[in-house]
Amino acid sequence: MAFPYIRTMGTEVDAFLGQLARHLRPQVTKLSGLLLRRLNGELPELSEDADIAALALEETAQHVTTLLDLLEERPGAGGAKVPPTALDLGRLCARRGTPLSRLLRAYRLGHLGLLEQVQAEAARRTGDWHMIHLVSTRLVTLGFDYVDRSSEEVVAAYQEERDRLLQGRFALTDRASKLVGTTLDITRTAEELTEVCTEDFADLVAVDLLDSVLDAVLDETGWGSDSPEARTQRRVAQRSVLDGCPESPLRVGETHAYPADSEPMRALATGRPVLKPLAGTELPTWVAPSESRARVLRDLGLHSVLLVPLHAHGEILGLVQFVRHRTSAPFDDDDLLLAQEIVSRAAVSIDHARRYAQERSTALALQQALLPRNTVEQAAVETASRYLPAGSRAGVGGDWYDVVALSGARVALVVGDVVGRGLHAAATMGRLRTAVRAFADIDLMPDELLTRLDDVVIRMQREESPAEGEISATCLYAIYDPVSRRCSLASAGHVPPTVLTPPAAGEAVRTSRVVETPEVPIGPPLGLGGLPFETIEFELPEDSLLVLHTDGLIAGRTRDVDLGLSTLRDVLASAPHSLEETCDRLLAALLPSRPADDVALLVTRTRALDPDHVATRDLPSDPAAVTGARRFASDVLRAWNLEELSFTTELIVSELVTNAIRYGEPPVQLRLILQSTLTCEVSDASSTAPHLRRARILDEGGRGLLLVAQCAERWGTRHGREGKVIWAEQALPARRGSITAGR
Repeated sequence: MAFPYIRTMGTEVDAFLGQLARHLRPQVTKLSGLLLRRLNGELPELSEDADIAALALEETAQHVTTLLDLLEERPGAGGAKVPPTALDLGRLCARRGTPLSRLLRAYRLGHLGLLEQVQAEAARRTGDWHMIHLVSTRLVTLGFDYVDRSSEEVVAAYQEERDRLLQGRFALTDRASKLVGTTLDITRTAEELTEVCTEDFADLVAVDLLDSVLDAVLDETGWGSDSPEARTQRRVAQRSVLDGCPESPLRVGETHAYPADSEPMRALATGRPVLKPLAGTELPTWVAPSESRARVLRDLGLHSVLLVPLHAHGEILGLVQFVRHRTSAPFDDDDLLLAQEIVSRAAVSIDHARRYAQERSTALALQQALLPRNTVEQAAVETASRYLPAGSRAGVGGDWYDVVALSGARVALVVGDVVGRGLHAAATMGRLRTAVRAFADIDLMPDELLTRLDDVVIRMQREESPAEGEISATCLYAIYDPVSRRCSLASAGHVPPTVLTPPAAGEAVRTSRVVETPEVPIGPPLGLGGLPFETIEFELPEDSLLVLHTDGLIAGRTRDVDLGLSTLRDVLASAPHSLEETCDRLLAALLPSRPADDVALLVTRTRALDPDHVATRDLPSDPAAVTGARRFASDVLRAWNLEELSFTTELIVSELVTNAIRYGEPPVQLRLILQSTLTCEVSDASSTAPHLRRARILDEGGRGLLLVAQCAERWGTRHGREGKVIWAEQALPARRGSITAGR
């Protein structure tokens, strides 16, 4: 059963509320201002952001209008639409990082204040306390239903925007992990960081690295030092959304130092990031060192800066600045965490690039120190050489070349390649080069030398720890004799040389040059053990070019070896007389860009020794032949105008021939060679090598080699397939100097 009184009172309340709404509608702006002043007192952060304050005024006015519509039209709270600006304000607060709890508190305080204003106006329009009570009850029920429903939609809009921002931050982090640190180049890594972060995070990104880091000099005094060197930084990269980076007073490559008491220096000293709001404040001197610079930055609207130290492996490397001016939202704590995440990854990449650069520089310096700096002039050959390290990512390898003077006017030509990169490869190369020189000094045949060198590599493998990896190398060893004009060589897994022979007498130079690759039996690489090497021998006419190189010259990631060899032959076919220019042309044609692998190149032009500078005599295996050998040596020296060397030479010849006749086997041969030195050689068919010993007082023999060692600058023994050769070298008188090979 319905109560007419209640229905009557309900109708009267609705009518009263409608009249009240129509009375308050002209005062919407005034009511909105009153509510905002109250909110700003409770929540001052709402007025600190100009965008939030402007939108909050519009949103409050729309809420007041919506509530008045509910009072006047009585559709019920469920039929009213939430103002769009309320949803926009929720999204804006999410972008600004305003906590959701603060937003909801402001929302409820605002609506509570609005209900209080309406209730107070109702009390002013009637003195009926029963009516006031009914109106208050209806206002509370209607208002809180509206607040609950609208706040749900605002929270949903806030959370949706928050999720979108988080997805954007995750996407930025993922993009940075893929695009920052793609190379082992410090500058490029810094540039990648600026490129990624200026897409949708900051309007200017600048990367400064400490000069001590770039110079690989660590400051042992730490950041407590006030020395200028401890504070000097270099701008290695910067990028802006504006052309020319007008926000930055520095250009890439310039050095600078922040004031000791500035925020950047505190960030570097403590390793902690700094979030610096600049809107509405005087710009600090580290941002704007002059009034003109401050005016430029204020015109651009600079309002927020993040300072994040580059920190990796316990060391501060530099500082990254993130600046916003075109983006209206200032940096917040979430942006700070995101910047730290991105910068920390970039710092590790920069540190890896720095350490790689240090190792590469050390390895390159070591390798350059181990390679021949100034090739000693050889009478048997003319040489020119080049060494090119690989690109920065590939690293320094173990390629090497060498030219070693041998006895009998001969010369050894070496080129090799150690498998691997970095300091270990360079050090291994130095050990192998030293071993090759030691074996060359005892005049081993090419195949015998490579066999000994193979043993050395195997021993090195046993001595190395498993973490160092397997040691392996290739090597080509060649010996050229200017007397016989023959070249003997052997290969341990190395590419064969290329030979350019000169034209015959009377033939055109361009049409008669022959470029060919000798058929060299390529043995196994060094370090395998148990497999033989083979020596081949062929004749090289005078003025032939013998080109030795590592595989980096002819092979590449995008180039076939056969194509590289063809290009090499084409360049040699038209090679100029200058060996230096020939090297340059080969590198320009075969390596137009930075090589992916190390390259060692040795270009040699052969010479022939004038037959008049070689004197040979076969000797019978008879002690009486010693006298004739001494007479022969005296006559040859007289013909060569070297009489002042007759006494020592006759003594050396006498002792060497006597040893060969007494302890060797026939045939015995004496050979004198005039070149940069005077060389005396005695050969026989025995493989037994003499050795220097100390004779006792009463011994009748045993002093011959001691006399030879005292009279000669150098002496030694070399073994061949058919016996041995004992040789001794004497320096020429100063008036003669060296004799150049050639006719």
